[in-house]
Amino acid sequence: MTLIRKAAPSVAIVALISGVIGYIFGSVRSLPQPKAQATEAVDVAQTATFLVGAELTQTKKSDPISDPRKTYYPNTEELGPTEMRIISLGTGMPNQRKSQASACWLVELGNGDKFLFDLGTGSVANLSVLEIPYDLVNKVFLGHLHSDHAGDFAAWHIGGWVGGRQRAPRIWGPDGPKDHPDWGTKHFVNHQIKSFAWDIDGRSGRLPAVAGKIEVNEFPHDKFSVVFEENGVKISAWPAVHIMAGPVSYSLEWENRKFVFSSDTFPNKWFVEYGKNADVVIHETFGTIRQNIDLQGWDRANSALVSARVHTPPAAAGKVFSRLKPRMAIAYHFFNDTDTWQDMYDEIRSTYEGPVTLAKDLLCWNVTDDEIRVRDVVAQEAVWPAKSPYGTVPPQGDREELPSWLVDGILPLEDVMKAYYERQGVGDLYEQQVPKK
Repeated sequence: MTLIRKAAPSVAIVALISGVIGYIFGSVRSLPQPKAQATEAVDVAQTATFLVGAELTQTKKSDPISDPRKTYYPNTEELGPTEMRIISLGTGMPNQRKSQASACWLVELGNGDKFLFDLGTGSVANLSVLEIPYDLVNKVFLGHLHSDHAGDFAAWHIGGWVGGRQRAPRIWGPDGPKDHPDWGTKHFVNHQIKSFAWDIDGRSGRLPAVAGKIEVNEFPHDKFSVVFEENGVKISAWPAVHIMAGPVSYSLEWENRKFVFSSDTFPNKWFVEYGKNADVVIHETFGTIRQNIDLQGWDRANSALVSARVHTPPAAAGKVFSRLKPRMAIAYHFFNDTDTWQDMYDEIRSTYEGPVTLAKDLLCWNVTDDEIRVRDVVAQEAVWPAKSPYGTVPPQGDREELPSWLVDGILPLEDVMKAYYERQGVGDLYEQQVPKK
């Protein structure tokens, strides 16, 4: 005990000195740092949040980035006249999780247009934090109809209707083979709507009727097609190789920008042909065989088949990137964790030396002539739907009412309800909204 008592002052002094030194170093480290050179990008990536290669930016000609900040705060930056912004809304696996929803990508252009590519399960929650009115994210392009690429259809369609959309949304996707029309986008949408009949019928007459409708545009899955051409934007689709006939990949071209999205596909001749001369190429890059054996519990044969034949393994994705040489390659469709990213990176680097991002949800890429900047999106999670720029369309059409037997089951709380209406400033509506037999 004597030794401990004698040592205590020394320990206190050491702790005090350590604290002072720590404060000084912490203060120095918190000072604004000079802009990292491209060769430093790999060190940044070792936080396992995202990873870029040794050449983050490539210069072409002057078109300055709209904002120098290292993070993107939604609705705080106006895009330049020829600038493109890409935001990852879903980058994970079919078994989505809170940290990574399933596939979905937002592309915003300097002309005001916005496009969604795929609508994987969980992705609309990430879309919501951007606080973009649903009327402005009303164009969706589906690569195929797996749930991890189309599972949030109802969240976007019906959720957007409830969330203030005033006009009919539009969706594009491939048709099915002649012997399987039920594999096509029209069949999918029609039956999604039928399956939500109770939901949709219950909202009809209470929300703008037109916003509950949907325009479906189906195109051939087995050949190259220009599927959208409006406002100077051209979107093309071509066959993708994934499990069976039906899937497609996409490109978006506007001004001097080109965005290419694989959805799900194994490397193929169409992607290499039509994905050329792109600023950004997003290609599915599935978790390794060993990851899916060790972490998912898959058996060896199934893991090898799914990871390396149904999907694109990382070394093969790197080979595609090497063929196309985009200004920025983006690898997605794997769980980007501290114990997985290094394997993914090493596999990609075995075949590709160019700029690459290992995607996670809510990253932002600003694309200009001067550079492509990768940043985290910093957003409030507890958000309300943004109001439509088109005002409010009054509810239209007939609406379903409660049958008499359910009205008979309502507790007599009219004194409470009437007072509540008065407190909320809508007392004039009380009588007309009392359920009637």
